[in-house]
Amino acid sequence: MALAAVTALAATPAFAQDAASYPNRPIRMIVPFAPGGGLDISARLIGHKLTEKWGQNVVVDSRPGAATIVGTEIASKAAPDGYTVLMITTTFAINPGLYAKLPYDAGKDFAPVTQLNSQPNVVVVAPNFAGKSVKDLIAHAKAKPGELTFASPGAGSAPHLAAEMFQRAASVSMIHVPYKGIPAAVTDVIGGRITMLFTTTLSAAPHVNSGKLRAIAISSAQRQASMPGVPTVGETLPGYRAEAFQGMVVPAGTPRAVIEKLSAEVARIVKLPDVAQRFQLDGAEGVGSTPAEFATFLKAEMQRWSKVIMDAGVKAEQ
Repeated sequence: MALAAVTALAATPAFAQDAASYPNRPIRMIVPFAPGGGLDISARLIGHKLTEKWGQNVVVDSRPGAATIVGTEIASKAAPDGYTVLMITTTFAINPGLYAKLPYDAGKDFAPVTQLNSQPNVVVVAPNFAGKSVKDLIAHAKAKPGELTFASPGAGSAPHLAAEMFQRAASVSMIHVPYKGIPAAVTDVIGGRITMLFTTTLSAAPHVNSGKLRAIAISSAQRQASMPGVPTVGETLPGYRAEAFQGMVVPAGTPRAVIEKLSAEVARIVKLPDVAQRFQLDGAEGVGSTPAEFATFLKAEMQRWSKVIMDAGVKAEQ
């Protein structure tokens, strides 16, 4: 699936002039989630920094609904002038494989700007679970096929698909138990009613630190500074990686020079010490990729999750 930014033509002199004066009015930043969540916090932080730099207000426009489809559709129909940007997460890359029909084309209707950060999941179990490692977990699952369970915050969610990918990489079969959110799932893992859960370091850390949960692995390619003693899943299952991300895209057709200017500034912002610290509190690490790098990343993520969805037969919740 070719992303619009990859095939964009070089900026014309008129576009270059537009970029020189950009922005000269407020920017709307659409967040397809309810206020208060991680993406909303990132959007407001970055918006504040952009306002400080450029002297133009950045208005965060929360448009939650239908697994981010509502806000994403609104952004897809906005004028391609750089004054409407869409904040995205892993859901943006998952939805094309999860839904047979979307009111937009994620690969053609948007141009990538930059990846803000990357956030791994942690594999957690109850402290009384006999296994203490990924190898132990796999051995238990193979000894009791179809008996072990894993929770998720909903069918087709990033943690659900990370667990489905794990099952296939490990050649095991466990029972998926979907919840309406992470808190209830965490509670049942702590209580031993559910075997395991893939969740963010942010939601896992307090319970791991208090001894209520045991972290046996992390889903990133490398170990994380926030949990240095926790091995990666890939150390047992080579090549396994399942990280969530936040990013920014704009409507396709936005002048290339404007995209480059916006990307460079946001990439600078995500590397600022206070922004990096904010990300670290959420267990995330700043990225700040170029538009071309982010385009390549998004294409790979869409292909990755579409394959997992197809192989596992995952259906969107109705």
